[in-house]
Amino acid sequence: MGDGPRARLGVAIGFPPGANEDTPVFVISVAAELSGLHAQTLRSYDRLGLVSPGRTPAGGRRYSARDIAQLREVQRLSQEEGVNLAGVKRIIELENEVDALRDQVQGLMEELTTAYAAVEQKAAQVHASYRRDLVPLHQETALVVWKPESRR
Repeated sequence: MGDGPRARLGVAIGFPPGANEDTPVFVISVAAELSGLHAQTLRSYDRLGLVSPGRTPAGGRRYSARDIAQLREVQRLSQEEGVNLAGVKRIIELENEVDALRDQVQGLMEELTTAYAAVEQKAAQVHASYRRDLVPLHQETALVVWKPESRR
């Protein structure tokens, strides 16, 4: 998602110092304007679980740049693709699951790479220790023919 609409949104909006695309900073009126939706639509999407903005201690919604990108995607899927909101929710769930699985695969690949490196290092250590114990052997080849003496 580094080159998609979410990444472009972060560049277009800019972040306060120390914030990133997941930092909930936008009040509902600003989020509505940035997403092109009505504030009541944002509240509905929140109730349906299509977006989960952060909350202030007083309970006010705070939207992140990722939330706004999500709102835009919900709107695109429902308006342009004709997907109902239950379908949109399922698509979002599946996309989140795919992202989680990709992260898990990446972690496992890193773990596997580390394990392979450790095995290679250990094998090299064992191999090096064997070399110190070996004594060079000069091999010479000779052919000996044995002819028993004949008994007369």
